[in-house]
Amino acid sequence: MTELDYTSLTATPVSTDPFPHLVVPDFVPPDRLAAVVAALPPLEKRGSFPPNSVAMGAAARDLMNEMEGPRLRDAIATKFGLDLQDAPTMVTLRGRTEAKDGRIHTDSTAKRVTVLLYLNPETEAWARRDGCLRLLRGSDNLEDFAVEVPPVNGTLLIFPNGPATWHGHRQYIGKRYAVQLNYMTSDAKARSELRRHRISAFVKKLTMAG
Repeated sequence: MTELDYTSLTATPVSTDPFPHLVVPDFVPPDRLAAVVAALPPLEKRGSFPPNSVAMGAAARDLMNEMEGPRLRDAIATKFGLDLQDAPTMVTLRGRTEAKDGRIHTDSTAKRVTVLLYLNPETEAWARRDGCLRLLRGSDNLEDFAVEVPPVNGTLLIFPNGPATWHGHRQYIGKRYAVQLNYMTSDAKARSELRRHRISAFVKKLTMAG
């Protein structure tokens, strides 16, 4: 099993600028992170992949299962004062970003809460702030940010979605592994989103095979 740092998650206060969120560095402890990274699939295409659509090793699979488990759900519900007991979950994995990724956006209204877990080692690109997620004060200026989250070292980011939860990042092309967990508004919407991701993953496989 992949042990996660729930103690730090519990101790981290919720920040409100520019919208309610919290960031937990090293949520995947360093001694576990290397095994997880080694077990990730080599995703050469952009986009989000459901975990069951790609081959991954045991450590990565254990992490995906833990992300959907009751301990994380209960911790998030407590931190943000939410009732997530019956909220369906959706987990996807991204392994690469391209030039058109990172544009300013809010997440789908089908997603009640967004949870991002970053699984990349520190590199020069992240030090230059390329590909570092920014939580923004508005919809039209990537430089007007309150928080910037480097996508490294098992860092966890959580925020409930809303009409003003604008975020994005500067252009980055290359490997950028992130697990995204969403608590959804209904089973129908969760199934619809997952179906879309599965179809996209299948098409990408065909493209790579060809």
